[in-house]
Amino acid sequence: MIASMTGFARREICGSWGTLVCELRSVNHRFLEAGFRLPDELRSAEGELRQHLAREVRRGKVDCTMTYRRAQASAAGLEIDSQALERLLIRLKEIGRSVPEHTVDLLDVLRWPGVLKEDSSAGEELMVAAKALFGSTLEDLAAARAREGLRIKEILELRCAALEDQVRQVRERLPEIQTRLRARLDERLRELTASVDQDRLEQELAMLLQRLDVDEELDRLAGHIQETRRILGANEPAGRRLDFLMQELNREANTLSSKSQDLDTTRSAVDMKVIIEQMREQVQNAE
Repeated sequence: MIASMTGFARREICGSWGTLVCELRSVNHRFLEAGFRLPDELRSAEGELRQHLAREVRRGKVDCTMTYRRAQASAAGLEIDSQALERLLIRLKEIGRSVPEHTVDLLDVLRWPGVLKEDSSAGEELMVAAKALFGSTLEDLAAARAREGLRIKEILELRCAALEDQVRQVRERLPEIQTRLRARLDERLRELTASVDQDRLEQELAMLLQRLDVDEELDRLAGHIQETRRILGANEPAGRRLDFLMQELNREANTLSSKSQDLDTTRSAVDMKVIIEQMREQVQNAE
């Protein structure tokens, strides 16, 4: 099933250790490019989170932001590192002699890194919770990208039907175009006073019709449309293949336009190129 590269997901969980929020944003990109902004407490998990992301997402620029708010610790749960506190107080006394009017807030002292000992069990719980939160948020992102991919698929299928209609119209006009071309050539020959070798004329006419024949281009257009539909229905990443097919469709439409000897066919070729460009814009979003 086709998926979009554009999506957003956000989840939040709370525990005894505090509150975690995870946000994932993805936009178009040629390859997979991931950016992580994690709190210091979770920095060591970045490698594992990247691997998890790479297993679920093939293409797109994905930004992951995880924020952490600590829970308010109770007084009974506070454990002070005496050595760290002593070093801090010595420095504060030195600064106090230089700035005697300055006062120190004791709560600021407790907030200084290293003064309060970290609860190792709480740290482990936080890490487990963060990994689970990332996994569930990634599932939400994949679901959002799938929903957008379904919308892209519906648009592309409508455009395929419009292209097929244009191909059918051109094919139905081919006999009329060839008859008109033969009549125009005969009319010009009648205006000539010199005699014409009929066999030679038939050869030249056959060569002219061959150069202007667009059956092959119409067949290739039909084949590319059929392949586009097949890829849309396949359960595999489709973006790169669809992008290649858009190039091929555009090439055949250009050739059809250059060979055209009929105003209606030229208009059909222009309409085809407009439809193909609309499809290409949607394909840029496909994973």
